Amino acid sequence: MDTARAAKYPFLRESAEFVQEQGVTLEELICSESYAPARERGRQRIIDSLERNEVSYIPLIKPYDCLMEVASYPYARMLVSQIGDRFLTKRYALSEAVRMNNLLSKEDHATLVMVSSELGVDSTPDADGMIRMKFPDYLRLASRMKSVDWKLINSDIKAGIVTLSQEKFSRLMQNALQDKIESELPMMAPEELRPHLQKDYEKVTAALAETKKRYSPTHGEGMKSEYLPPCIVHILEMSRQGSNLAHSARFSLVTFLHALGMEYDDIIRVFAESPDFDESKSEYQIKHITGELSGTDGYTPPECKTMKTNGICYAPDELCNSEGVNHPLTYYRIKSRGGGPKKQ
Repeated sequence: MDTARAAKYPFLRESAEFVQEQGVTLEELICSESYAPARERGRQRIIDSLERNEVSYIPLIKPYDCLMEVASYPYARMLVSQIGDRFLTKRYALSEAVRMNNLLSKEDHATLVMVSSELGVDSTPDADGMIRMKFPDYLRLASRMKSVDWKLINSDIKAGIVTLSQEKFSRLMQNALQDKIESELPMMAPEELRPHLQKDYEKVTAALAETKKRYSPTHGEGMKSEYLPPCIVHILEMSRQGSNLAHSARFSLVTFLHALGMEYDDIIRVFAESPDFDESKSEYQIKHITGELSGTDGYTPPECKTMKTNGICYAPDELCNSEGVNHPLTYYRIKSRGGGPKKQ
């Protein structure tokens, strides 16, 4: 068994077999002092995802070090699962996938083929160093890529086979691993062992709160009306006056408020100000848009160009028309940080 490869790609079957061959039990991993390095590394994997958007890579050769690295992977997934935060789950899955992408793009073809196979993608390298894959796999993994480089018209497709560089193929495998990790979570530790995760749980949740505060348009301080873009101000006023909001306006308002960190109870109070407020109808719409009904992160607010297309870009001001402002959330961030045109 290649223990160094098992440590580089801890999601492989051979990685799990490596841990099993060493006789590591779940109780030992979570409780034994012998596996404290694995737990520390597992916690660091998650912290890396919050602070660096990528799990760090540590080149390892010694079997003991490789074992700790491999064992840190299930520990990290159990810790993420116990915290149970959707943002953290997605951020962690992406960061593990980014790590793999950076490694796989420089790998030998034999390893690349083996890794992609375990991710459910058949691949074949050709004599020119390019990688061939089936069109349905390409379409499934590339459909979320926004760059024109990934459009079908710019792809080399013949007889149902797509040929692409190793770098681009590795990028698609990033999507495949991210999907795999997200689909396998939550992976909860046995209930009787969960108290032993508490110390790491507290450290990670503290780091998670700081990250959310850093990325929040409101900096964790709640919505401030004076920073709202004109479009949202107008839609809010229409709602309060009982105007018949178009679906696009209602959708834009809910997604915007949710992105600012407002939960259901706060959002429903906004709509409750309307004289013809229908609580049951509004409740379903809000919970559907925010993802509460489906257990997802919900929809994201539309960009400015979409607002314009839908006819709900109202009275854009000087900041709206300035360079770099292409989203209502961008407007809010700039305004909340003291940016934008100054009043005379």
